[in-house]
Amino acid sequence: MTEEHLRDGSLVLGDARLKSRLLVGTGKYASFEETREALEISGTECVTVAVRRVNLDASQGPSLLDFVDRERYHVLPNTAGCFDAASAIRTAELARDVLDTRLVKLEVLGDEKTLLPDPVGTLEAARELVAQEFDVLVYCSDDPRMCVHLAEAGVTSVMPAGSPIGSGQGVLNPNAIRIIQELVDIPVIVDAGVGTASDVAAAMELGVDGVLLNTAIASAREPLRMAEAMKLACAAGRHAYLSGRIPRKLYANASSPLEGTIDGAGPN
Repeated sequence: MTEEHLRDGSLVLGDARLKSRLLVGTGKYASFEETREALEISGTECVTVAVRRVNLDASQGPSLLDFVDRERYHVLPNTAGCFDAASAIRTAELARDVLDTRLVKLEVLGDEKTLLPDPVGTLEAARELVAQEFDVLVYCSDDPRMCVHLAEAGVTSVMPAGSPIGSGQGVLNPNAIRIIQELVDIPVIVDAGVGTASDVAAAMELGVDGVLLNTAIASAREPLRMAEAMKLACAAGRHAYLSGRIPRKLYANASSPLEGTIDGAGPN
């Protein structure tokens, strides 16, 4: 098969056109140098940065942003750590001023224990940021109706959680993800909960437009090796989805025809 046959369309998020469908976070790494190397190995073109946790004052020493090449990556600032709409909106506005980007990953969390998104605050903040002409990617639950409301509000992408942040449980409710894809006509990106490469491949095989992850790489025993695994899994899952899997069947289906075999020989 030629390279031309393997080409896929870009993932378009506002002004960003991404060939890689793997979006990678920057938290929890052992060092900024490891962060930089993991991002490079993963093949990602879009990097999330928690604005509230980044040192923006050069006089205070090195900053994560010093290790993220803006020529190479689209920076996706996020509002991690915000527990109400007002603080999320302010954080997004700060990110736009400092990073000169309309992209924002909106997070309005409900509580510190579960880190589940607060639906009321999320929708409120999404509507305001869209009104301010942000390109809003929204971390949300896998509730299909919530995703419909967000799409109707004009967000750029919905990002339903596969499972709780950092839990490593993978996509717990694939049917919900399938329904969301049927109900909205904007990119659907699975965000949070994947633990290993097979989780990423399984998510992509559902037909989602991308996967965003952080802990699965940063907290692996060998983060750089895991970054490579996630890159390959994302590509493999996408190719498998586009190829079209065979249907599941209860009984065997011979790979060689039974008719016309020599001396009644069975299938290979």
